[in-house]
Amino acid sequence: MHTERVRLRRWEDGDLAAYFDIYSRWEVMRWLGAPPRRAVRDLAEARERLARWHEREAGLEAPLGLWALVPVEDAAPRPVGTVLLLPLHDADGPTDEIEIGWHLHPDHQKRGLVTEAAEVLLGAAAAAGIRRVLAVTDPDNAASQAVAGRLGMADEGLTDRWFGTTTRQFAWTASA
Repeated sequence: MHTERVRLRRWEDGDLAAYFDIYSRWEVMRWLGAPPRRAVRDLAEARERLARWHEREAGLEAPLGLWALVPVEDAAPRPVGTVLLLPLHDADGPTDEIEIGWHLHPDHQKRGLVTEAAEVLLGAAAAAGIRRVLAVTDPDNAASQAVAGRLGMADEGLTDRWFGTTTRQFAWTASA
């Protein structure tokens, strides 16, 4: 999947340094997952987490997965973020809901790359017959909430359903 400015592809083992560069930063990790949140400590932990990502997406058919966001214009193209489309689980287990999410290296923020990549992924979701997609954000993550707004997602308010913490939920519905 791609646009003129971004390409989405699977994360590869050779992307370990880029993965570590993104997920070792507190300014990225402060928004991800249930508290207590923390940055990836070292390359060994990054390798373990990337391997868990590969396990998590095994058996998922595109467009579901964890997609490396690669800017096309970079001289040495390497991932600068992730856009994900994954089945959501709550305290009772798997649900029928699908989540879209995004994580971006701070050096590449405020350029519209995540919005552009997420639009492509939502288009692929619609083409695959996925009619509804949620974005689940930290209640204080104004930047991610702004992306959800640019994607035309409806703010459905606060919920405690996901990840064992309070989140703000946004919903996108494919046009008929």
